[in-house]
Amino acid sequence: METELAFTDFEDSTRETVRKAVAALQAGDVVALPTETVYGLGADALNPAAVEKIFEAKERPHFDPLIVHVGHKDAFHQIAEVPKEISKTVVQLVETFWPGPLTIVLPKKPVVPDIVTGGLETIAVRQCEHPVFHRIIKGFGGFIAAPSANIFGRISPTSAPAVMDQLEGRIPLVVDGGACGRGLESTIVRVLPGDKKPIIEILRPGPITNDDLKKFGKVVFAERNVDVEDSAPEAPGMLANHYAPNKPLRLLSSPQDFRPEEGKRYALLSYRGQPKDGYLGAYEWDEVSVLSPGSGRVAEAGIRLFHAIRQLDQNEEIDEIIAEPVPDRAVGKAILDKLRRASVK
Repeated sequence: METELAFTDFEDSTRETVRKAVAALQAGDVVALPTETVYGLGADALNPAAVEKIFEAKERPHFDPLIVHVGHKDAFHQIAEVPKEISKTVVQLVETFWPGPLTIVLPKKPVVPDIVTGGLETIAVRQCEHPVFHRIIKGFGGFIAAPSANIFGRISPTSAPAVMDQLEGRIPLVVDGGACGRGLESTIVRVLPGDKKPIIEILRPGPITNDDLKKFGKVVFAERNVDVEDSAPEAPGMLANHYAPNKPLRLLSSPQDFRPEEGKRYALLSYRGQPKDGYLGAYEWDEVSVLSPGSGRVAEAGIRLFHAIRQLDQNEEIDEIIAEPVPDRAVGKAILDKLRRASVK
């Protein structure tokens, strides 16, 4: 299969690219689409044959559920139920964070095919804020199932070239909407009734943090990793091994934990590149990539994370990637989650 890379540099090219993407989706094909988080592999969420092409292209196990994108805030009512006891909180979250990188898990309606939800009775929904994606889903007029546009378990792509590296020849169309502004997958939450206030359970940490959410309820983190042999996870991105480069990646707790093997070449994925953190001087690194140079900002580190890992992974002079930890706060929780799932066990 030949993969077309369609651009959105100017209004004329954007209009033509949107037309191609809408036509492909309506024909039951899959299309790689830009979002504000990472690039997604989109298909008509209500067409099981189209959704099957997502699983085939990604080599994704069918028990791993997909996120479904809606075109406007109220559209999720067509595919999801909102239990009365949590409806106020769900509406608050939607009004506050949509369009944006927050995905909400709700009971699904019968119109949603089981292939989309991995056989679960729930559906993960969100509204994307990327302008090109918005134009495409508006033109399509339906719902788009769109997990990350990569081979299952590998590094999530934050640019069209990164999509092409993994999926060229597997899908017909990649829409180049530029680099993703957030760089990390959306936060996924589930709302549960509570005694005094609702419980907001973070199933997958992301750009919307626990500090952002705590004004709407009691925030808790799901502490469940799912092995591939297990039944369906409750949301995307919960598998124990995920987001991995081809090269081994190890997340260290301290510089003293590093024990190099003779003859191996190592790269350091550093948080802020500061010698006082102890990692830069722990070894004569063959390459160093810094996520947030200087004082260190977790938001900047999150934007650069997948891009930096991908660059190190493509360096033929490197055998293994060693990652520093980042602060376990705000977006840092999402970065640590990705690094832990990508790390060799």
